[in-house]
Amino acid sequence: MEKLLLGEFNYYIEHQDELVKQYNGKYVVIRNSTVIGAYNSKIEAIKTTSEKYELGTFLVQLCEPGTESYTQTFHSRVTFA
Repeated sequence: MEKLLLGEFNYYIEHQDELVKQYNGKYVVIRNSTVIGAYNSKIEAIKTTSEKYELGTFLVQLCEPGTESYTQTFHSRVTFA
């Protein structure tokens, strides 16, 4: 299952520029390297898509330019000696 979603994520990365032109600001649902829906919220995307497809068989991704929509930075005050 994880390999499937990795493939879908790679599809998003490879096609991000063209997807942003069409779906900027939307949550796109990708399954089998195809956009099968675009929604205004993540909840709507998951709820609607899971009525037809099993959870874990599709990727929901916020479609925006740059890397901010799919990367996270965590800060910690913990230091290592």
